[in-house]
Amino acid sequence: MGTPTTTPAVTPQTPHFPEQVTGMYILAEALKRLEIPTVYGLVGIPVTEAAYAMQKVGIKFVGFRFEQQAGMAAATHGYLTKTPGVLLTVSSLGFMNGLTATANATVNCYPMIQISGASDPTMVDMKMGTYEELDQLNTARPLVKAAFRCSHAKDIPSAVARAYRAAVSGRPGGVYIDMTTPALAEIMNREDAEKLFYQPVDLYSPVSPNADAVQRAAETLLSAKRPAILLGKGAAYAQVDDKIKKLIETYNIPYLPMSMAKGLMPDNGPLSALSCRSTIMKEADVVMVIGARLNWMLSFGKGKWNPAIKFIQLDVEPQEIDVNVPIAAPVVGDMGQSLDAILAAMDGKKMQADPAWVTSLQAETKAKNVKFSERLTAAAPLSPMNHWSALSAIKPIIEANPDVILVNEGANTLDDTRDAIDMSLPRHRVDCATWAIMGMGMGSAIGAAVSTGKQVVAVEGDSAFGFSGMDFATICRFKLPVTVVVLNNGGIYNNIGVNPSTDPRVESDPAPTTLDLQARYDKMGEVFGVANYYVTTPDELSKALTEAIASKKPAIIDVQLAADAGKESGHIGYLNPTPLIDYTV
Repeated sequence: MGTPTTTPAVTPQTPHFPEQVTGMYILAEALKRLEIPTVYGLVGIPVTEAAYAMQKVGIKFVGFRFEQQAGMAAATHGYLTKTPGVLLTVSSLGFMNGLTATANATVNCYPMIQISGASDPTMVDMKMGTYEELDQLNTARPLVKAAFRCSHAKDIPSAVARAYRAAVSGRPGGVYIDMTTPALAEIMNREDAEKLFYQPVDLYSPVSPNADAVQRAAETLLSAKRPAILLGKGAAYAQVDDKIKKLIETYNIPYLPMSMAKGLMPDNGPLSALSCRSTIMKEADVVMVIGARLNWMLSFGKGKWNPAIKFIQLDVEPQEIDVNVPIAAPVVGDMGQSLDAILAAMDGKKMQADPAWVTSLQAETKAKNVKFSERLTAAAPLSPMNHWSALSAIKPIIEANPDVILVNEGANTLDDTRDAIDMSLPRHRVDCATWAIMGMGMGSAIGAAVSTGKQVVAVEGDSAFGFSGMDFATICRFKLPVTVVVLNNGGIYNNIGVNPSTDPRVESDPAPTTLDLQARYDKMGEVFGVANYYVTTPDELSKALTEAIASKKPAIIDVQLAADAGKESGHIGYLNPTPLIDYTV
């Protein structure tokens, strides 16, 4: 009889369940792998968990009180870093609020990506009345550089990479991603999701300028008798400061910066023609326009300009050439490569400029600066203060702290601050730019502080501050080194508005331009537990601003101005049409 066999014991096997992830994780991971450090936004259905996923993978999420301000922060981040600032919003009106900033980024050539949660498009297309039903993709398309829709989780990595490329390539701008609820909620096996990620190559590919165009530009500039260089914010964005400096200083060419190009070369440098704008327009025979548009801010390149002027224009966008006026020497291509090529073409050659041109501009600058200084000095003792009184205190402090980024908006506050404060470092002034859009202040201050780590001073008109003031709370919550200075004259332009109505139903209402002269904006500091100051004299303002900057913490300063301080639309009041009806009758 044989030995009985025994059946070996069977060890139970644990079933294998692949780890699963959602579209929200895939979105967060896609952003992280493109080295996006920060996302600005405001959460709610359907993106709340996406924001948590971003934090989990190590992305800083800066939560705002209003989507528009989060978008302004993202746009400023893009301008200062040359990488896309990212905005996350909810659907419908949250999307629309953010789109204001994304459209503004597109017009101003700031790289930015707006990602908005969206309802299922199959339901939106059939107008079934789903939650926050809006065709966001087609709403955004006319206002942005590019737009994509993610209907499935597998679309997300590609959409994010393509949006990045679109935002930074060529002329930068805003890009929209419609992040649908089905895509965010979709569940995938992690190993399948991992296969979706890839590292895009050459996200920004510089385009070289045409050699003949470079030679033409060099010859045109060398032949000038009264040359000038006009610097725009595109030149500041390009971060080719050393090349611009070399061109200007090697060939002794006067320069005129637009507002956000202030500091690209020092405003008070020996070749600065900042005080000679009218003379440059009237007398220069060759002007090289670097990263600027010949738009309304420059009289469209005609009218006030020398009729015989020749423009050289450096731009990355071919369609910008010959807008408003013919360009004698266009150079289309990457700004750095264009300047390198022009410098090489000019190397060893001499300008034909009249030596008296620079000396006459320097003499004009000196005389105008004396008058301007006298204006500030004369305004300082006024009580109550006007804008110039306040700026007599602000100017020396900002100029003594050149690494502070200045954010500026308003009407008179914008114009007068731009004229008064000299900048000495590039990309240290951010304002409302091409669209002159009010309400960018708090968002831009936050974007500047977060993206650079630098201190920020926001000089705000009281009307402009009203658009974005609640996001002072965001500055406080994130403990950012931002000082907000509100110049309060109690109105839009000023507080002296008169209601012309004799109708008893409305005659007691405030005039359209009248706000709150006695408003205590400094009390917002008490609400959010940070330093706050109420000042009525330049000395008080100087002390408060010095303390606030030194603290490197959030602070707010309410600067009380006179009710009649300021005038309509600052330097552009002519844009308000003269009424055809005498409303006072």
